[in-house]
Amino acid sequence: MEFIKFEVADFESSYHAIFGRPALAKFMAVPHYLYLLLMMSGPNGVLSFRGDLKCSYDCDTEAVQIIARMQQAYEAQEIANIAQQTKPEDMEILTKKAGIIAPPSKTNTIEIDLGIGDPSKMAIISAHLSKE
Repeated sequence: MEFIKFEVADFESSYHAIFGRPALAKFMAVPHYLYLLLMMSGPNGVLSFRGDLKCSYDCDTEAVQIIARMQQAYEAQEIANIAQQTKPEDMEILTKKAGIIAPPSKTNTIEIDLGIGDPSKMAIISAHLSKE
């Protein structure tokens, strides 16, 4: 018999105990994380310790929600910092309207058939490009 000293922390988690490999080797324990099962040798045979799947799922869901809220707060703070560093003239919205772009002149373009059998559907490309 060998005594192993370890600390127990009382916190909500999907695992009530976290053992490292040395402790698992000393206990001769075999963990199965998918089934939340820990098996080890006992005085009268194999001891099986089972976890609560519902509790594990609830703890994991809550942890994901906490992290999501922390991430949102961090991103909001980052945006606020960038906004404070931005010059007021850089934040102005341009009011100038874009001009209408005229299609290229017919002399610099050629029409090619798209190969669908409809002569009304032609593609216009630059005369400097190959038809391929």
